[in-house]
Amino acid sequence: MRFITGILKEEKRMKEKNNNLIGRIQQYISKTKGPGFYRADDRVYHPFNVIVQKEISDHVRSWRFIILLVIISLTCLGSMYTAMSSIKETIKPNDPEGSFVFLKLFTSSDGILPSFVVFLGFLGPLLGISLGFDAVNSEQSKGTLSRIISQPIHRDYILNAKFMASLIVVSVMFFALGFLVMGFGLISIGIPPTPGEFLRIIIFIFISIIYVAFWLNLSIVFSVKFRQPATAALSGIAIWLFFAIFYEMIVDLIMKGLVPPTGLVTEAQMINFENFRLNLLRISPSQLFSDATTTLLMPNVRSLGPLSLVQVIGTIPGPLSLTQSLMLVWPQVTGLIAATIICFVISYVSFMRKEIRSR
Repeated sequence: MRFITGILKEEKRMKEKNNNLIGRIQQYISKTKGPGFYRADDRVYHPFNVIVQKEISDHVRSWRFIILLVIISLTCLGSMYTAMSSIKETIKPNDPEGSFVFLKLFTSSDGILPSFVVFLGFLGPLLGISLGFDAVNSEQSKGTLSRIISQPIHRDYILNAKFMASLIVVSVMFFALGFLVMGFGLISIGIPPTPGEFLRIIIFIFISIIYVAFWLNLSIVFSVKFRQPATAALSGIAIWLFFAIFYEMIVDLIMKGLVPPTGLVTEAQMINFENFRLNLLRISPSQLFSDATTTLLMPNVRSLGPLSLVQVIGTIPGPLSLTQSLMLVWPQVTGLIAATIICFVISYVSFMRKEIRSR
């Protein structure tokens, strides 16, 4: 009985929030001459901003977001602690990355806990899926979506505001975690980051936000397509597990059947096979994120593909500049942005054509 009472109270609370949103919009309309901008108490409001504020408030106060925030924060702080405890062993006298000590806080690991980058790449999709899997279908099943649409506001404001609110929450969270790691690193190491290191970390945070935005848009697509939030959540998690665990196994099985015995292939053929394997792996968003972040946070990475002996002989080991690292990972970043835009367009078109009346 307590469980049922708790569910009924939660549903009542959500309905009160949506009714409050509708009431605020109606109040703003009554004090203005038109539906474009709403005036109240000598301040001008736009319906898009009202919906964004409401969505941000719902995300921040939800137990789902708080639990994921605690999990991601603890795992990232644990990886940061292991990086700081093993940073002396990772720095070698002739290490070309010796001048990039601060970046090792994000990439170093003691072999027990993964690094900060690995944790973020693994748990980031869960954050995006959790913020978007019930963006549309939950309100449609409760009957509040049709009431909001009945107000004189544009229909696409709802979907755009939900995406923007979730993206703002993710951005604030990632920037807070990134600066928290830099702050603890500055206290423990005592060496401030160089301008190049700081820029690399900021760009890494932006790429992480784009990576999570892809999974957020993908979950919104399922939220528009499926009426049940549980079905949308399971679909997003299934795709995440497929790319995180099974996709690399499938690619390895395919390549195992295609590659001839070692003694019958030349060096050029092996390089072509390896490039083909990497191209198949880069269909996965997690592989694109891993390539981009590894190259940015490890400046000594000079190539993301196999190199022949002719290309290796005579090269002088040394870190790449920030511009060269960006040029190296630009295809990966462009792929993530393109995938994010494609998912957003699919969700946008589907939502604009969707019948929203509750059954």
